[in-house]
Parts: sequence; C-alpha cells; structure tokens
Amino acid sequence: MDKISILWVDDEIDLLKPHIIFLKEKGYDVSSANNGHDALDMIKAKPFDIIFLDEQMPGLSGIETLLRIKELSPSLPVVMITKSEEESIMEDAIGSNIADYLIKPVKPNQILLCLKKNLENRKLVSEKTTHQYQQEFRNIGMEISNRLNFSEWVEVYKKITYWELKLGQSMDDGMNQVLKMQKDEANQVFCKFIERNYQDWVNGKGQDRPVQSHNLIKEKVFPMMNDTRPVFVILIDNLRFDQWKVLQPILEDYFRVEKEEVYYSILPTVTQFARNSLFSGLLPTEIEKKYPKLWVNEDEEGPKNNFESELLGELLKRYGRDVKYSYYKVLNQTYGKKLVELMPNLMVNKLNFIVYNFVDMLSHARTEMEIIRELADDEKAYRSLTISWFQHSPLFEILKYLADKDVNVAITTDHGSIRVDNPVKVLGDRNTNTNLRYKTGRALKYERNEVFEVRNPSDIFLPRTSVSSSFVFCRSNDFFAYPNNYNYYVNYYKNTFQHGGISMEEVLIPFVALKPKG
Repeated sequence: MDKISILWVDDEIDLLKPHIIFLKEKGYDVSSANNGHDALDMIKAKPFDIIFLDEQMPGLSGIETLLRIKELSPSLPVVMITKSEEESIMEDAIGSNIADYLIKPVKPNQILLCLKKNLENRKLVSEKTTHQYQQEFRNIGMEISNRLNFSEWVEVYKKITYWELKLGQSMDDGMNQVLKMQKDEANQVFCKFIERNYQDWVNGKGQDRPVQSHNLIKEKVFPMMNDTRPVFVILIDNLRFDQWKVLQPILEDYFRVEKEEVYYSILPTVTQFARNSLFSGLLPTEIEKKYPKLWVNEDEEGPKNNFESELLGELLKRYGRDVKYSYYKVLNQTYGKKLVELMPNLMVNKLNFIVYNFVDMLSHARTEMEIIRELADDEKAYRSLTISWFQHSPLFEILKYLADKDVNVAITTDHGSIRVDNPVKVLGDRNTNTNLRYKTGRALKYERNEVFEVRNPSDIFLPRTSVSSSFVFCRSNDFFAYPNNYNYYVNYYKNTFQHGGISMEEVLIPFVALKPKG
C-alpha cells in the first residue's frame, strides 16, 4: 500500500523539522514548501493526500493559498495552522472549507490525531461500528425471540434500522450480511405476530392495540389542531422509516423533531386500502357501506383513490371539527412547483393535507426501468436516491417555506415497501388482482403454509369481489409468481421494491411532528 502523502506549507518550515522527522518515522511521506506559490506548483505536479497550511505567510497568505488549492482540487483536505485565535480568521478558514485547524505551537501527537481523524476516520469508525453491532447482535436476537407487544416491535425495528444506516457507512460487507440475516429473521417472527393479532386489532378487541391507518388522524392529527396554529400534514406515499431517517438530518436544519412515532398500516399495505382508510377514519368495508359512491372496489374500473378529499371532509364532519381545510395531491414536478406558489393562500386554513407521490413512483419506476434499477441497486442506493430527489424537489421548497411560519407540521405516509427476492407460487383466474404481495379472488391456489390467508375477508373489514373470494398475503421478502412463464416472471421481479404484504418495512411507518426553528 502507498504511503500517505503530506505537503506541509510554512514560511518557517526549518523550525518544523522535528515534526516532519516524527511523521516520516510513523510511515508518512512528507514534502514541504515555504510559500504558497511553491505549494501550488507542487500540488499541480504531484498528488497529495492532505495539506498542512500555515495561515500567516508573507506574499500569498494562507487563506489565499487555501482558495487556490480548492480551485485546483476541491476535495483535497487542508488543515489550517494558525498562531491567532481570532474568530474572524477561523471563520474565513472554516468558510473556505478546511478539514481542520490547529493552533501553534502544535505538538506531534496533535498532528497524528489530526491525520487519523481526517484520513483514517472512515476505517476507524467502520471498525468501531462493527464491534458495537457485534455486541448488540445478541441483544436484538434475544428480543426477537421474546413474545413482544406492538410497541416493543416498533423499538426492535428502530434498532435494526439504526444499525442498517450505521453499518451502511462502514466497509464491512460481512457484517452487513449478518444484519440482513437478523432482519430477515425478525421479519419472519413479526409476520407471525401480525397474523396472531391483526383480526383482534381491527375488531377493537383488547386494550393493547396500536394506532393504525383508520385512527391515525383522530389519534395523531387532531391533537395537533388543539392550538391556534395552522396544521400542515405532508403525506409522502410509500415512505419507509429508514427513508425518513435519512431525510431527518436535512430537515433538522429547519425544524425541531417534536415527536417521532411509528404507527401500523392496515392490510393490504397499498394505497387503495391504507390511504382511503387513513383519510376516512374507517376500515375498507366501513367506507364501502357508509360512502358507497366514494369507494371503488378491486375489480371495478377507474382510479381507486380519487375521493380522499371528500373522505377527509366527512371524517372532520363526523368528529365535529368544523374547520377550513385543504387537500392537494402532487403527482408531478410541475404541479409541485405550482403548489409552492400557492402556499401563502393555505395559511388561512386550520388543516392542510399535501399528498406527495414521488417515492411510490420511484419504487414502481425501479421495477420497470433498467436505469433506475441500476441507480437504486440496493437498500443504501434506494435511500440515496430518495435524498437526491428530496433535496431538489418542490416538496423541500414547501417545507422550507413552512419553516419560517408559526405552524405545526407533520410528515407521514400510508405504507412502506420491501425488497423482495423469494418467489411463492399462486394460481388464480383472470379476475385475480395483479399485486405481487397480496392476491384476492375466487379459487386461489397456493401452499397454505407459505402465505397468510384470510378465507373470510369481512373478518378483517376487507370487501369481497365475489361470494367465494378470499385474500392471501405474502410474508417478509416473498412475492407471488404465476407458474406460467415462471422463470421470466421471477427474474423480472426479483430484487424489486413491492408493497401490499406483511413486513416491518411495509407495516411499521413514520408519523413525525415537527416545529419550525424559524
């Protein structure tokens, strides 16, 4: 392996010979220059890993040299060394994107620590993270094997997500594989937990029940409306908890996170069911019965979520919330930009819902488009693409606008998604729905031990498409495949992001209350 190459620039370089000898003995390759012009010529002639730069030099000053170094090599780390502790000098240096700064006289161990921090930081952090997860691995495993309740499952999922993001920054692929295996194991146990409890939850049995889609507005949004501030709820379709966690640092420049909660999506974990349920405050068959004109069944033509605004209005009316409200659904960039311009008009409303559809479209595009598959090759890349979209989206502009106002803001979603890789065979007639994570129809054929089956859909408040129709749901990272053209079907859909079934990623989803810092 090549030695780490250092350039030390100081007009009194001869006085620093003991430091240079010390670094050479530690295995570093050290070059020196006593002025900014020579340093720039050396940087043009030879690649360096890091620069130590004196702030006070005659001729070309340290700050001027720094600016020119950054023009030549923007990512080259520069450590500023200064005699002065004046705030303005430090601000100039930091504003010019230095990696670090040291105050003279510097000690050899300070230099060594600075090098390790700036050049070996990723390796050291990776090793420490790996060691910490190894210690936590056993604890998480023991928790999974306990008979957890719904809130304990949320905590387990948060821990797994934490380590997924932390290990995603490390260089230890082996440990990432261990975590994936632990997450798969957790998902299998979580699916059994849902199967044991779901019917009781939706039927209102027992006291120990999670907040679900149909009571989210009542339990979480209504309390936010109890003061005088306008409330803005941003519902990002198909936003997983890990995707929220990577957006959080961006938003924390503008907002304080007041509450970060996780609620449970209803089944199937798809927009048609979960989001209609969220806006109506009712379960699917209750919507069908109470508002037949606002519900479109699986086997009927036309969009399935065209009446969310009307359902929200009916929900507010039922609970005696006689307030001005708005509802906007953003399906493309052009409409998103238009909504940014409309934001001042919404400040007179007590409640504003904005449904933003990008993440759901991203998951579908990843299935259909080869270029998106390559850009979002794995979970880490999928999260990265979410960040990139968000930072350049009208939604970010909307949130930055709200950050300067006296408002209450929430970010939430209707369901998540999971990366599927294990095909499960199913047979159905031509009227069977096309979703890869759940099926409903007549005479469905499948291996009963491979699915969660609901023979009588009304038991969990799901509508029947016919007298003999049933529902079956995929567990964990499974997906349904038809025996006809099986190999093509499996290769096409394997490693795509899907939703509709049972997994922590689909069911356990964020509701986050934010307070503007402005």
